[in-house]
Amino acid sequence: MIPPRAFLNVERSLTDRRWIGPSDEEDRLAEAMAQATRLPAPLCRTLVRRGIAPAEAELYLAPALRDLLPDPLTLRDMGLAAARVLQAVSRRERIAIFADYDVDGGSSAALLIVWLRALGREATLYIPDRIDEGYGPNVPAMQHLAAAHDLIICVDCGTLSHEPIAAAQGADVVVLDHHLGAETLPPALAVVNPNRQDEDGRLAHLCAASVVFLMLVEANRQLRAEGVTGPDLIGMLDLVALATVADVAPLIGVNRALVRQGLKVMARRERAGLVALADVARMTEAPTPYALGFVLGPRVNAGGRIGQADLGARLLATDDPREAASLAARLDELNTERREVEARVRAEAMAQAEARGLDAPLVWAAGQDWHPGVVGIVASRLKEATNRPAIVIGLAGGIGKGSGRSVTGVDLGASIQRLAAEGLLLKGGGHKMAAGLTVDEARLPEAMERLAELLARQGAGQQGPGDLRLDGLLMPDACTPALIEQIESAGPFGASSPAPRFAFAAQSLQCRRIGQNHLRLTFGGLGGPKVDAVAFGAFDGPLGPALEGCGTRRFHLAGRLEINSYGGRNRVQLRLEDAAEEK
Repeated sequence: MIPPRAFLNVERSLTDRRWIGPSDEEDRLAEAMAQATRLPAPLCRTLVRRGIAPAEAELYLAPALRDLLPDPLTLRDMGLAAARVLQAVSRRERIAIFADYDVDGGSSAALLIVWLRALGREATLYIPDRIDEGYGPNVPAMQHLAAAHDLIICVDCGTLSHEPIAAAQGADVVVLDHHLGAETLPPALAVVNPNRQDEDGRLAHLCAASVVFLMLVEANRQLRAEGVTGPDLIGMLDLVALATVADVAPLIGVNRALVRQGLKVMARRERAGLVALADVARMTEAPTPYALGFVLGPRVNAGGRIGQADLGARLLATDDPREAASLAARLDELNTERREVEARVRAEAMAQAEARGLDAPLVWAAGQDWHPGVVGIVASRLKEATNRPAIVIGLAGGIGKGSGRSVTGVDLGASIQRLAAEGLLLKGGGHKMAAGLTVDEARLPEAMERLAELLARQGAGQQGPGDLRLDGLLMPDACTPALIEQIESAGPFGASSPAPRFAFAAQSLQCRRIGQNHLRLTFGGLGGPKVDAVAFGAFDGPLGPALEGCGTRRFHLAGRLEINSYGGRNRVQLRLEDAAEEK
């Protein structure tokens, strides 16, 4: 197969990537869409890249949750789960919520706590310690909860927890999860999971918080059938949006509508915990998927990574502004500590991975006493740097506990689960884009070799980091706030729906360094408007040194357009991702 021609003839950019632009067919489709819909050409290119036809454009740009939300009862055990939760409410039974320690688990738990509180019921929150207890239900914790509760609801975990759930004698267990299921289910009263083996996969992209939300939709529907008005659910979509983005769930189908509506709810600043967290993070603009994934999400996660596991869920569930402020401040401190730990582990892991080779189907690293709370983040960094699935493992006492992150089109969770079934792992599971594992240190090389073989069969490693996909070419004078707002209507952007990237050809630059690692620049002019650009972390790589001393040379630029509202005035800004000198 002949590779597509390099866009702007950039075969090798400053970041060592080949630029790939729209195909001739995509250009024709975008032009036809622009003529049929009178939408701007850059927006049409963005829609065409997502497979949207002209007749579908209007509905795609204004997705309605009521049209996209699936019937909860399409998921197995959903009716039973909702009925059992309502029974516990009506009988004033003792309810416990066992949640995972990440953002999805914390958001799922908070959804239940807030909903139950609106019905006059309180629930016990239990989140396991990442180091002492590991992921998911464990026998001692479930026995302890069952002794004091009538109903245990496991959220974002439990699908593979056969023995711990069996140990919960005297209590009913309901599982609301999204992790890949095995051939057999645990002995719970209900297991609601779009990734059960006997589901059809149409809702496999949901995160756990979305599964919980659908259960609450069904519970409210059952209440209405009895003449009772249930708690407001639309106001809870901020939690669903946060979990969806932070868990890197694909922003397609109903996920896109959930996040879009959730961002509007979050912008109203009605949830005490999210308001306090936004304030401590100095968020001054309306929330965006980027803010959820890279500003709020890491802080919510910080408690589960290196601090007290339940801090994030407690923050999201509280309605007390003073408690929220205290929890947010503590999580912000922990996030700073987490970054320091992460930086050390990332440097060691990258050096190890480079020595092993970055062109294999799997990139992996393992180190003694690497903090288990940061191995997932470091795996993400390795994945981003190499465009390959990555595994990072912390070793202690002859046992390795690790996390993995995958690339689009490669199901890491299924491969990890197969490795566990083959006996090469002590434990393992997850979903397509992320997974966790526990391995005997003596079998680590053998396990990673086998995992690389399984991932290679799915195409891992066939696409290197050398391609940068671009949506087209723009002129600086076309970059207006109105255009960016129109392009944003095709969002929200995130996993499986990346923000469009545009190129600017042969630009003269004015550059200045900001702090230690960032670069700010201006391009355009020659009688037309100038456009601001920023490259964060530019001096951690080749962009900063190359552009800072560019002189009179001209460069092609590539990146994502955004609106900078700093100082109360909206200005167009390019988030610079790559550049190449004009030849």
